[in-house]
Amino acid sequence: MVTLLLAATACGGTSAQVGAVGSTGAVGSASGPPTGKDARSAAQASPGRSAAESTAPARGDSATLGDHQSTPRAVPTAKAAQCVNDYFSGMTTAQRVGQLFMGGVSAAHPDQAQLRTLRAQHVGSVMLTGRSAAGTAATRKVVDGIRRQADQVGGRRAQMVVATDQEGGQVQVLSGPGFSAMPDGLTQGGWSTTPLQTRAADWAKQLKSAGVDLNLAPIADVVPASLGTRNRPIGYFHREYGHTPDVVTSHSGAFAAGFAQSGVMTTLKHFPGLGQVLGNTDTTANVVDSVTTTKSASLEPFRAGIQAGSPFVMISSATYTKIDAQHLAAFSPAVIDQLLRHDMGFKGVVISDDLGDAVALRSFTPAQRAVDFVAAGGDMVLTIRPSIVPQMAQAVQSRMRQDASFRAKVDAAVHRILDAKHKAGLLDCG
Repeated sequence: MVTLLLAATACGGTSAQVGAVGSTGAVGSASGPPTGKDARSAAQASPGRSAAESTAPARGDSATLGDHQSTPRAVPTAKAAQCVNDYFSGMTTAQRVGQLFMGGVSAAHPDQAQLRTLRAQHVGSVMLTGRSAAGTAATRKVVDGIRRQADQVGGRRAQMVVATDQEGGQVQVLSGPGFSAMPDGLTQGGWSTTPLQTRAADWAKQLKSAGVDLNLAPIADVVPASLGTRNRPIGYFHREYGHTPDVVTSHSGAFAAGFAQSGVMTTLKHFPGLGQVLGNTDTTANVVDSVTTTKSASLEPFRAGIQAGSPFVMISSATYTKIDAQHLAAFSPAVIDQLLRHDMGFKGVVISDDLGDAVALRSFTPAQRAVDFVAAGGDMVLTIRPSIVPQMAQAVQSRMRQDASFRAKVDAAVHRILDAKHKAGLLDCG
């Protein structure tokens, strides 16, 4: 919903750009109404689709992929582990905790005060939010400027992960020269998987040329046809690939495969699914799914994506009464540690939906949000409000001093994040 807030802000909901770009949104845009991470942005845009968005590529059509950019060279496992351990060992506690955060920064007009806050907290990842129609070259200049504030560890730069929301339709943060206008999920779901993967590889190359490492997509949520646009976070904006687990599995997989082909990481979202809810967690409190169980067929897109090697999974901020009625999914050990980690075997980075501005989190202090997410098994706290990172980081460090088991969770999370950075070529391993 990060995207909607970003739309209103752009991740879980709909915060992207209308006609260009789930629960997170970003700030304003040069071309269209502002978007909240996911929800706020899309909420202000028309759910209709343009003619261009409704036109599927001809079967067998091949999109122009542009200049080839190779993916980072694989490093032997032992060497990779040693590199990650060296970075971890060389970090101060504050630097380790900083790796647990991704802060939102306006893609069009980065706020220097926000950047100073992220720098002071050693934040290891940023999300480009809102909307920018400046194009790939201008975005690259913005990203390069942000990257210059990454921490040094033992004389080597610990590069930041730079992410954005680039799903398509009303959730596309970056547009302009060099970026294609991406159709919405339902349109992509009407294509066969081969042209979708080809187009996705092209879209990924565009992000890569702009300096972006991680796309907070694809949508793995299954919205039943009977619910359709009454599903406010996904169906209302046509973000879903289809209405059955089979279609969503095949097309989210093709999207992710195309991005992997071009060396850009992806994020399955919003686990364990926002397809069965009515409210949008970006803009609504007490969003409840009373349908999904640990055995639901709607989990198949996530299961298949994890088996295919998805590096990131985003956690929903709704409550799933048949899995854990006592906690929001973002704060639920049953959802994260048990279902996602243990039952599905996910070894990558668990990232939150927006924990900064989402209405679903309003009853929790920033300190509670960060500590409860990590305690439940989460790795990376996403907030589109950099101003609350100091409170969050201080709370995490305080709990680390008091609780050895929590400290072990933080250490494991930092290792997973550094491992993802290593695989993306963001660590200097010599």
